[in-house]
Amino acid sequence: MNKIIIIGGGAAGYFTAINAKENNPDLDITILEKGKAVLQKVKISGGGRCNVTHACFEPRELVKFYPRGAKELLGPFHTFMTGDTFGWFDDRGVPLKIEEDNRVFPEANTSQAIIDCFQKAVDNLGIKVLTNCGVNSVYQQENEWIVNTKEQTFKADKVVIAAGSSKKVWQLCKTLSHHIIEPVPSLFTFNINDKRIVDLLGISLPNATVNIVGTKLEASGPLLITHWGLSGPAVLKLSAFGARILADKNYQYNVEVNWLSRPTEKVLNILLNLKKKEPRKTVILKSPFAEISKRLWERFVVFSNISKTQNWADLSNLQLENLANQLTKGIYNANGRTTFKDEFVTAGGVDLKEINFKKFESKKHKNLFFVGEVLNIDAVTGGFNFQNAWTGGYICAKALAETKN
Repeated sequence: MNKIIIIGGGAAGYFTAINAKENNPDLDITILEKGKAVLQKVKISGGGRCNVTHACFEPRELVKFYPRGAKELLGPFHTFMTGDTFGWFDDRGVPLKIEEDNRVFPEANTSQAIIDCFQKAVDNLGIKVLTNCGVNSVYQQENEWIVNTKEQTFKADKVVIAAGSSKKVWQLCKTLSHHIIEPVPSLFTFNINDKRIVDLLGISLPNATVNIVGTKLEASGPLLITHWGLSGPAVLKLSAFGARILADKNYQYNVEVNWLSRPTEKVLNILLNLKKKEPRKTVILKSPFAEISKRLWERFVVFSNISKTQNWADLSNLQLENLANQLTKGIYNANGRTTFKDEFVTAGGVDLKEINFKKFESKKHKNLFFVGEVLNIDAVTGGFNFQNAWTGGYICAKALAETKN
């Protein structure tokens, strides 16, 4: 019969279906999508441009961007890597481009190029896509799988669960005796209401270092002040790697920020030299650090107990130390979180110990597969979560294409 049911009309589901059918044209593949539309996450990702992957071409380096799933993905990345992603889309008329921050997008600069590519492929291959088909139950009956939706029942030889981060689907996985690692948000910004940064939204730093006080969690990179607090790659990376720790803290914790990513002692020496070289200049008028904008510099000066009229020569050692500390180890209280744009990424899902990553197949049930974010795999922002979908989908597809499994 060679019938395949794929639960989930997202990136991982489509990629799995297309590769499986190309490997074995005799397969009868149906994608079941609970909503009215498919590929919605692809459509909104990367600001509507679709951040397809990341220009990191070494498996051992690539796995470092995955707080959960790094060990499990190392082998699969040797089979289908970022370079393979470039080749796959290029072969289908969708060339990709690398931007300055190493994020990868379609040259067409729109997510619609990816969506059109997938839709064209499923149409040409005769893959059925059924919308408004939320799955209510899945179970094995003798040697076949029974998949029930509200409207109808499907029978299949193999089932792939590729429905992303979905509470209903995780509940479905529990009925199949799979353990679900409780999901928590993975990519989020820090909600901080602090007078030092309030009303400074849009100010960014090219390379700051952020750490969570009392933990080993630390990340460096661009930092952005928003109307709700702090965001940018440094914060998002920290939120991903600290997802569980910060959830346990109920998103209330102290953040230490080194706005310059430089040692306090070095910054203090720069300030002491300014006192000698430019004694008559008013401190608040100009930031001596190119990275620090004038408005942010003014806040640091005021919060270091330096008056608006003081010259460098007037500063005491204590005031200089206060200023160095504001620049390199300021403490900010975070209370709550805000989801990063449209990146609905969670830490949690099917326990990775229960998956055979040579096929992305369940160790509990033969011919049951899992790909994408339904698994307890997640990454920092930058195209890495999509790469997990492409790699898992490709490897799973090869297993589906086998006539004997």
